[in-house]
Amino acid sequence: MAARLKERYMKEVAPSLGKELGIDNAMAIPRVEKVVLNMGLGEAVANPKMLDGAVDELSSIAGQRAVVTKAKKSIATYKLRAGMPIGARVTLRGERMYEFLDRLINIALPRVRDFRGVPTKAFDGRGNYTLGIRDHFIFPEIDYARTDKSKGLNVTIVTTAGRDDRARQLLKELGMPFGK
Repeated sequence: MAARLKERYMKEVAPSLGKELGIDNAMAIPRVEKVVLNMGLGEAVANPKMLDGAVDELSSIAGQRAVVTKAKKSIATYKLRAGMPIGARVTLRGERMYEFLDRLINIALPRVRDFRGVPTKAFDGRGNYTLGIRDHFIFPEIDYARTDKSKGLNVTIVTTAGRDDRARQLLKELGMPFGK
């Protein structure tokens, strides 16, 4: 069975976007290519055990195993050496990507305290959108009892739009609650 959001994109969003943007070719209509979840943990330098919990939590949020990211450069001020593990990352594509986006838009974001919408200025100029989440407890998959502290994560939505205005229109049609 296909993801709800994917079916909605195929049946409603893609045809309406094609008409609005004046695109005849179905392959030229903007679509979501991948979603990257990234959790950086600076505290992992002093406490490497913290990374195991972060990888497990990110894996449960994404529904796919997260990989440990390592430092590219040494920074003496932070007692960081090149190659030390400092974060976790997972890239979602296809069905899992649409499932995650559906959960993010409809379940997780409304659980943010004093939520007024996501910012519209987080586009990178090439049609990709990055959303910073301060508290990973907004996801229902996280068990409060097993987690020691709140962690933040970045969600990057990579689109084939090429331009910010087209990507904003795509995400708005998919249901992303843009605010100010």
